[in-house]
Amino acid sequence: MATGLFIAIEGGEGAGKSTQSKRISQHLEALGYEVVITREPGGTPTAEKIRSILLDPEIDDMPDQTEALLFAAARADHAHNKIRPALERGAIVICDRYIDSSVAYQGAARGLGVDRIRALSEWATGELLPDFTIYLDVPAEAGGERMDGTDRMEIQSRDFHVRVQQAFRDIAAASTQPNVVIDATLSIEQVSQAIIEKLDSILANR
Repeated sequence: MATGLFIAIEGGEGAGKSTQSKRISQHLEALGYEVVITREPGGTPTAEKIRSILLDPEIDDMPDQTEALLFAAARADHAHNKIRPALERGAIVICDRYIDSSVAYQGAARGLGVDRIRALSEWATGELLPDFTIYLDVPAEAGGERMDGTDRMEIQSRDFHVRVQQAFRDIAAASTQPNVVIDATLSIEQVSQAIIEKLDSILANR
């Protein structure tokens, strides 16, 4: 039985997930919590190798099904070897992307089916779900201005990124799990404050 707290940060490219992960971690560590920051795809040696394939901009012939399965494979290793052990020892895990990213990118934007992709990831992780999800909402145009275009997902078409953004909005609206949607076009400080206020409330009620 997991005793820690599992936080996922979701959003399209350029939403500021990595920046906010670090700021949240600093806040929680100042409160005395052990915090583990991790990311997807990646987080373990095996998953990082898979990440290098998935994000390689020189690969332009990867079938969508291959992409979805590689994300699920990386996630399975990540959940088993890093996330679960951290939660079991009572740590707070902050994960930059998780299952909802696959649902948005492969399920919705790639058209593989949101239910199919969610089921695949839940099977791969043994039904390990976040306790709290933060959705950083940023228009595709604004997110695109923050990207450096160096990985395979960033260089997808504008229409693709618009579909991803809408998918995250739909996922958040339909979710029955604890979550918050934050306007990521606000300043870094404003976004951090909104997240921290919500997190402090959750921690106070645990």
